[in-house]
Amino acid sequence: MSLREPGTPQNRLRLETLAIAAFGALLLFVVFYALSQRQQVLRASPSGFDGLQTWLASEGVSAQSFLGGWQVDQNSVGLLLLPLYDTVPDSPRSHPATKTELLFQQDEYDLEMEAVLEKTRRVQTLAVLPKWRSGMRLAGVAHPVLLNDRSAAEKLLQAMTGQTGAKIVDAGVPFSDFSYTAESGQAMFARVYAAQMFTSPGCTPLIGTQDAMLLADCSVSKGKALSKTKGMRLLVLSDPDLLNNHGLRMADNAAIARDLLAARAGERNVMIDYSRGMWLTDPDRGVRRKRRWADLKRFFEPPFNILWLGGLLTLGLFVWRSWLRYGPVRHESAAASSGKALALQARARLMRLCNQDGALVSDYAHARLAATAAALFGPAHSRHYAEPKAFLGYVARRHPGRAAALESVLTAIQSLQPQISPAEAIQHVDELEALLEQIIHDT
Repeated sequence: MSLREPGTPQNRLRLETLAIAAFGALLLFVVFYALSQRQQVLRASPSGFDGLQTWLASEGVSAQSFLGGWQVDQNSVGLLLLPLYDTVPDSPRSHPATKTELLFQQDEYDLEMEAVLEKTRRVQTLAVLPKWRSGMRLAGVAHPVLLNDRSAAEKLLQAMTGQTGAKIVDAGVPFSDFSYTAESGQAMFARVYAAQMFTSPGCTPLIGTQDAMLLADCSVSKGKALSKTKGMRLLVLSDPDLLNNHGLRMADNAAIARDLLAARAGERNVMIDYSRGMWLTDPDRGVRRKRRWADLKRFFEPPFNILWLGGLLTLGLFVWRSWLRYGPVRHESAAASSGKALALQARARLMRLCNQDGALVSDYAHARLAATAAALFGPAHSRHYAEPKAFLGYVARRHPGRAAALESVLTAIQSLQPQISPAEAIQHVDELEALLEQIIHDT
């Protein structure tokens, strides 16, 4: 027999840990699904472009919808189709309070102009101006009363191209037809309801005329917000009904979309970008992020300062409790501790050689009580609780069902004759160990 410390539980993955991890994963999925629901409804609505993506894919054109969330190699994008569902980027969208306000709101979600312009600088972009209010999406009906404010669309057009002379032009008739010549030379015509056209001296019409362009290739003028756009060009579609779910089935709109977008994208991908941030990266240049002291200071502003304060209070409480439980650090020489261990081992061996198993079991019981008290209460309080009376008092309070059994085992060990058989000694040791293990692990 030898003196040993209480058994330590094995490190293993508990069922509670798996349950918490599964719940966390489910919570993240629910949050992501709730946030994506609005865009999913918008993409499938009459003013969305899911139909265009499906149509292009069925015709052998590489096309995909992009919601953001991961980096995209900009070299893989042949044409970025950028629907603008915000007439006033960089301004917070006012949430509607009534059903009427919801029907007549102009913006579906908020965009940042800097992110939009950065996308147009990186890849060839077809910017689609907004036309309809939310009522068109919700009611599924296109009516002139649900058209956006033309002045708002005009300001957005000027901000995108940097051309102050760009103007929005109304058709004035219910349906407008526009001629288009395909790459193969085939003549087609596009039809748009309540057409929203524009005119600009810096744009070359691709569909429409110089005085009433539906789709144009525009040069981007250098301005305050467009300092890096020298020599850049931008495709502008003033009326989304040429390509969206509502207008794609009219006249030759679908065939024009396939011919035009496939020719512009070439062998690369057509990406319909619904994301709000900048996710395009150039692997040749790498990702360079500017770090400033202001980025670090954000972690010490509300609500993070409350978290830091809570962490400091928790650390102080932890240090205080550990001081009370374990006391100050005791510097003991290795020689002294090893000498004590050797003395205990020598005494145990002498008792075994002299056939003093009863006395050995009694000493073993005292040592096990001391070791258990040190494990339960820390070194600072172990001396007090190492006494059988104090330890039994603790067991009577915390484990009343085992106090009587432990007292009976300790009394039996103390009353043992010095010379007993090894089998009897082992039986008493097993009974003591079983009770102490139950008390240590609170089982």
